[in-house]
Amino acid sequence: MARRMPCANVRGRELMVEGQLCRIANLDADDFKALEDPEAVIAELRKSKMRADLFTFVQKLPETSPKYSYPMEWDNVAVLFISTFEEWWTKQIGFKARNKAKQAEKKGVVVREVPFDDELVRGIWEIYNESPVRQGRAFPHYGKSFEAVREMSATFLDSSIFLGAFDGDKLIGFIKITFDDQRTQAGIMHIISTLQHRDKAPTNALVAQAVRSCADRHFPRLVYAKFAYGKKTNSSLSDFKERNGFQRVDVPRYYVPLTRWGSIAFSLGLHHRMSDRLPELVVAKLREWRSAWYQRKFKLKPEAL
Repeated sequence: MARRMPCANVRGRELMVEGQLCRIANLDADDFKALEDPEAVIAELRKSKMRADLFTFVQKLPETSPKYSYPMEWDNVAVLFISTFEEWWTKQIGFKARNKAKQAEKKGVVVREVPFDDELVRGIWEIYNESPVRQGRAFPHYGKSFEAVREMSATFLDSSIFLGAFDGDKLIGFIKITFDDQRTQAGIMHIISTLQHRDKAPTNALVAQAVRSCADRHFPRLVYAKFAYGKKTNSSLSDFKERNGFQRVDVPRYYVPLTRWGSIAFSLGLHHRMSDRLPELVVAKLREWRSAWYQRKFKLKPEAL
């Protein structure tokens, strides 16, 4: 699909549109701030002159049975149900992930909540510009300017927590956690660590502190994007999530036609990316070739979580 672009503001949220053959709209950060009143938003969209064929949104947790009559498909999210940090540490987290978090502490990694300021932005900017490739694909934030990184990191500051992982005074990883207005759910908007310091397991330490920060604030759920993407049911990322106690939860994703073409496009499956329509064996082989090509081009070592 084409790059996502903001095209309007709806009830204080940016509306993003992507696609060319079928233009699909959704509210920015809807993975982290669920839509509370979809009917009102849809009514507003239908009155507007916005150029979009479909509007999509995910049903808010904890409800997982379809509650709206709009056309829908099943989507999924990775959810960690939180009671206390001790419960997670002793009963929910896997043995390997727990050892990794301990390893980070033994190697001197310190994780703490940090304010959003120029020092944090500079650390994020340096991490983003460490490598042009992440997880076998081109990293979209590589090469961005300091100002661009500040702008993209400064969204939802009134409802976000930043955690930094430090080796001495050096930022070697960070998490941005964003919570909804009712404080019923938090989501990991971004998590990344330096490749140079991956032997210190900063990402595991960041997840541990994220759970602690959410438990301290009595957030009952922490969402870490999707558990599975497209037809790819197994990956190192989904394994990492599972080892850290996240579970797959299937939720309804609605596609509301805003135009006649939107109805036709949905019925023909044109709202899906081309890669979602190919057999998984073919897509897996293409991913393997892409990763190998990047590794040869940039002389990279395979990543591990």
